[in-house]
Amino acid sequence: MNKSEILNLLNDVATGATSVEKAADVLKAQPFDDLGFAKPDHHRGLRQGAGEVIYGAGKTPEQIIKITENLMQNGQKHILITRLDEQAYNSVSKSIELDYYKEARIGIAGGMPQPDTTGTILVITAGTSDIPVAEEAAVTAEFLGNNVKRVYDAGVAGIHRLLAHFDDISKADVIIAIAGMEGALASVVGGLADCPVIAVPTSVGYGASFGGVSALLSMLNSCASGVSVVNIDNGFGAAYTASMINHK
Repeated sequence: MNKSEILNLLNDVATGATSVEKAADVLKAQPFDDLGFAKPDHHRGLRQGAGEVIYGAGKTPEQIIKITENLMQNGQKHILITRLDEQAYNSVSKSIELDYYKEARIGIAGGMPQPDTTGTILVITAGTSDIPVAEEAAVTAEFLGNNVKRVYDAGVAGIHRLLAHFDDISKADVIIAIAGMEGALASVVGGLADCPVIAVPTSVGYGASFGGVSALLSMLNSCASGVSVVNIDNGFGAAYTASMINHK
């Protein structure tokens, strides 16, 4: 249950629509279940405002199915499954109805929630090769109730492509800047924007990019104020933080 559902339950108790005993039964089963291989957290939504997310990589389809079913049985209406490859999706979808976002490698059970904030998160990539990480960020941000705008292939190698979107940059409430290679995009965007910029280094690049370490270090050493950095290829983490900012 998320915070609003808990508040609705307590309001029903206050008005007499739900008995104290029934409310207690609902709440006492909430903290977590022990499935042996996993412990689904049913109070995540109450503590953090968003329910538990399933990280699909490294889990078998059977494990993903059981965790998803447990979360649904305990009242979580929308469930995000990240890093879900197409083969795993094909197996999981035989048991659970999922919306699948192939490029983002994301599955959603219960459908995509509607936006619940008026702010906009702008997702910008330096190149086309960064789009899979960007789509993970964009779809996650949409799942968390945000309006999302995408600007792809606007890196500093052709900086006029980025400047053509200055209006989008100036109007955004949060920006996620995604780049591999030397990761220069984040500093340039940080120098143009008046909102928080979350930089995501990607593992895109030739040998000396060291699988994204070069971009990570460049972003950490950004001279632009207001730029924070998440781990390599972590589109999900960037979107979650951006959503928290956008909902304040």
